[in-house]
Amino acid sequence: MLTIGVTGGIGSGKSTVTKMLGELGAPVIDADQVGHAIYAPGGPAYPDMIAAFGDAILAPDRTIDRKKLGPIVFADPAALKRLNAIVHPKMFVRMRELVDGMRAGGERGPIVIEAAILIEANWLALFDEIWLVVAARDRVIERVERDRGMRPAQTAARIQAQLSDDERRRHATILITNDGTLGELRTRVAEAWRGALERNGI
Repeated sequence: MLTIGVTGGIGSGKSTVTKMLGELGAPVIDADQVGHAIYAPGGPAYPDMIAAFGDAILAPDRTIDRKKLGPIVFADPAALKRLNAIVHPKMFVRMRELVDGMRAGGERGPIVIEAAILIEANWLALFDEIWLVVAARDRVIERVERDRGMRPAQTAARIQAQLSDDERRRHATILITNDGTLGELRTRVAEAWRGALERNGI
């Protein structure tokens, strides 16, 4: 029974690939949503976040305000490391719980988790396969400007700050190239999914 991690850099199209896999019948977990739940009030990371960063990161309703937290952690590497040390292990535990719950509920097919930072967060042990979505740099810059309104220089800075695709490839089981049309991507994803079902014994 396979657990597949879908990852890739900014603008690579990993969310599009994950959506396509969901349309093909894959149960999907979004690591970002898991992360938000982890530090919501009552979540396992919430008290540790307050202890580490204080009430200054709180919105009036006592939820953690990401717009207040962001400038703190991205301006200070030590603060970012502290944040990751709080959140990443708890996200790993929660995602494993979600997968185990699906299996206990009878799911025998491949389960897909979309996680941009699965390599950096040291979540590799959660997955049987890593599917890496890549795109040429000029396509990424064009896509991010179109979809998010970010200027090319901003996107280039984000790319520079991320793990490189060469490093990601060292951990990848399957490479999905997303330089063409949506139709071409859909064909590649469908082929990869058929292979996963075969490897999973379905």
